[in-house]
Amino acid sequence: MSDSTLLEELLREQHTLSAVERFSRVHDRLTDRTGSFTQLLPAAPPIPGQQYAFAVNLDLCTGCKACVTACHSLNGLDPLENWRDTGLLRSLTPDQPYQQTVTTACHHCLDPACLNGCPVQAYEKDASTGVVRHLDDQCIGCQYCVLKCPYDVPKYSEHRGIVRKCDLCSQRLAVGEAPACVQACPSSAITIQLVDRHPPKPGPSEAMLPGAFPSDYTQPTTRYFSERPIPPDALPADAGAHRLESAHFPLVVMLVLTQLAAGMFAFLPFLVSLLSPQALLALASCAFLALHAGLAASVLHLGRPLGAWRFFLGLRTSWMSREILVFGAFSGSTTLTLAAAIAALEPALKLPFPAVFKTLGPHLLLFSSASALLGVLSVGASAMIYIDTRRPAWSAGPTSVRFFGSLLLLGTATTATVLSGLAAAGIAIPAIPAIIAVAMVVRLGLWTWETQRNARLLRDPGHPAHGTARLLRKYYSWSPRLRLLLVLGATTLALASLSAAPKLAAALQALSLLFTLCAQLLDRTLFFTTAAAPRMPGRP
Repeated sequence: MSDSTLLEELLREQHTLSAVERFSRVHDRLTDRTGSFTQLLPAAPPIPGQQYAFAVNLDLCTGCKACVTACHSLNGLDPLENWRDTGLLRSLTPDQPYQQTVTTACHHCLDPACLNGCPVQAYEKDASTGVVRHLDDQCIGCQYCVLKCPYDVPKYSEHRGIVRKCDLCSQRLAVGEAPACVQACPSSAITIQLVDRHPPKPGPSEAMLPGAFPSDYTQPTTRYFSERPIPPDALPADAGAHRLESAHFPLVVMLVLTQLAAGMFAFLPFLVSLLSPQALLALASCAFLALHAGLAASVLHLGRPLGAWRFFLGLRTSWMSREILVFGAFSGSTTLTLAAAIAALEPALKLPFPAVFKTLGPHLLLFSSASALLGVLSVGASAMIYIDTRRPAWSAGPTSVRFFGSLLLLGTATTATVLSGLAAAGIAIPAIPAIIAVAMVVRLGLWTWETQRNARLLRDPGHPAHGTARLLRKYYSWSPRLRLLLVLGATTLALASLSAAPKLAAALQALSLLFTLCAQLLDRTLFFTTAAAPRMPGRP
């Protein structure tokens, strides 16, 4: 039995180093580390015109996920947050079956979509290394980079309210050590190489791997190579497994309400000479409230809304910055329009308005015309936010039809509802039947177009948006019937209001608008959840 006390034993144990600690001390004493990682890193740092990039030898990748674990551990990621993943390519040709694991992380693109889309410049591309870094302290959590990146690289953290991503372990590269994923790979399948920053731009059909997004969009720098040719029929293992995307409910509400407001203001200039000041004030007030309720809802989508004032930093490249700018101008013009509508009622209200305020009344047509133009531009900017992601489901044609169709439908339907309420109060408004008729035509036209388009996409497996139609059929098989019921209900109620007594007509028109709003909220929810996001092949 040892004569040492418990305290002496504990002190002796503290002086005993673990294997990791002993290696760390020896490593720190090395004066010349050149050649320590010669198989994993370039011999020299990048020269002007070059940058670091991942290189993956597919023949050596076994799918062990040591790289995933090392990245997760070193960067202290959340339990479900991964900056590196593994996927699977396979070919089921009977005489020559093929299966290949693929490890993937950020590709530190030459023309990064995440950087270009960020409204507050929370990304930077290092001038010397080419690494695309995310600046956590700049991020406002808008998640637009998540929509823009075709490789599913940026990851949004709910509790932090920001996005995070791989930075090629820049802190390790700076001291001549390989990134965690590179150094952890037991077969040295991942290495760091130098690539040219100004190579010929890839063609529209070129991609890093089968199933990957075309490389001409962001020009990714990761190089995958193999001595075994990848079969031409190789596909991602998850090629048929489409998944629902986030619904982004604050954006659903924002799009519906702002398009409603833009539609009402688009029609207001045509009604200035036809309606009484009371009716014009009611329309301007309703549209003003809808617009600012929609803008308030959009703030709920931001993880860090207090930093959104920096939106102007991304005006050169980001459609989100441009949308914020145009909506800001739209908000200002609608405020002037509302003020002019109030000033036009000054003689009847007999309130002590300032003299300057009274001069706004005669300019109602000018202000309403400016609001109409800015409203249309705002909806166009909203459409471009999604068109610019290049997701097949959000291509220019269908997205424009949906957004501007909603502008027409919601603008006319809400205008008709407000005017019907005024008519019930005894104000004669002869334009109501014509406005209701326009709303019915637009409503039926949009429903017919959407129904026929989905049917065509289901019949065409080769269409880029075929996955959207499949998602609709798989997860929302009830949605076509619900859409039909909402459209028929709104149309029937609107028709009934044309021949009803004023008070009943107002109630019927209000119900018709409610049905229309429900249909539009459903459409915008499906717009987000069924827009299949591109990912690296075989990603989980």
